[in-house]
Amino acid sequence: MLNENIKAIRKSKGLSQEELAIRLNVVRQTISKWEKGLSVPDSDMLLSISEVFETPVSTLLGETVTESKVDDLKAISEKLEIINLRLAQRKITRRKAIGWLFIVVLAVIVAIFAALIEFNSSYLGWDYSDAEIAVAGAAFHAFEWLFVRLAPIILIGAVVGIFLTRKKA
Repeated sequence: MLNENIKAIRKSKGLSQEELAIRLNVVRQTISKWEKGLSVPDSDMLLSISEVFETPVSTLLGETVTESKVDDLKAISEKLEIINLRLAQRKITRRKAIGWLFIVVLAVIVAIFAALIEFNSSYLGWDYSDAEIAVAGAAFHAFEWLFVRLAPIILIGAVVGIFLTRKKA
């Protein structure tokens, strides 16, 4: 809701993301992240946005609150805390998914290596007088040649990725 309100009010005031970013002393990408809901401004920045838009913070948050200033700040901080917790949970989930992706890549590489070792380049003994067999043999050889050269690099990348996405204690 906050992201939609920032975008709608910015457009209604005739400001581009770049102009708003200059007025708030942030980069344009920060405004873009706020409007996409990828991050949220902290309470001080929310007050600055409200001043630039000449709009109450409660309007930015989507409510009409007629409480005192202390209550406004308390409500804002509670809402920002909830938003920050959701963003943190989303980040943890994304990190876990990427970690599992690296593990799957690692397992696939190991499985392909095991298959290549088991088959022991059996295509080398084929009769290549038939054109279809010759094409299949060349394709197998190209795959094996490319895989053996690229797999160690991908394997190292997957192992490094697993360690980088691990939960830090």
